[in-house]
Amino acid sequence: MILQQRKQRGKQKNLGVSRQLIRKNPGLIVKTTRKTITMSLTLRTTLGCTEAIIADDGNLNLFYRIAGIINEDLRLKFLKKEDEFDTISWSFKFKGHTLTLQYDIYNGISVLPTKAQGADVKDNKAVVELAAVLEGKLIDRELLRNIA
Repeated sequence: MILQQRKQRGKQKNLGVSRQLIRKNPGLIVKTTRKTITMSLTLRTTLGCTEAIIADDGNLNLFYRIAGIINEDLRLKFLKKEDEFDTISWSFKFKGHTLTLQYDIYNGISVLPTKAQGADVKDNKAVVELAAVLEGKLIDRELLRNIA
């Protein structure tokens, strides 16, 4: 009990508002609720490359929001779009690396190198970098919805 109190005293209250969002909008008022906006970025290497799981329980709506961030915010164009019954895979170039945004009804939404088996270290690092950017953009967009 005492240990928990000491840990909580040392923590600063963080509302999850990014400094970049506040700099762009100095008069920003964020309506806070008890619901915390968090994302848990999971990296998986079972396919022989680094796969960033954006949402393991993601839905089509979230997939299209992420695709919108990639297309509009990051100004990247999708090179190839494959839509099947239970999987959607859209390929694009990010900093010279060909990556794929994938939605699968069983595994959720992920980003991985297009050549999963032949991915090199730089491709895997690009996946991690893009996933971190997407995570920040998704949180910022969710916060903008809660502006008073």
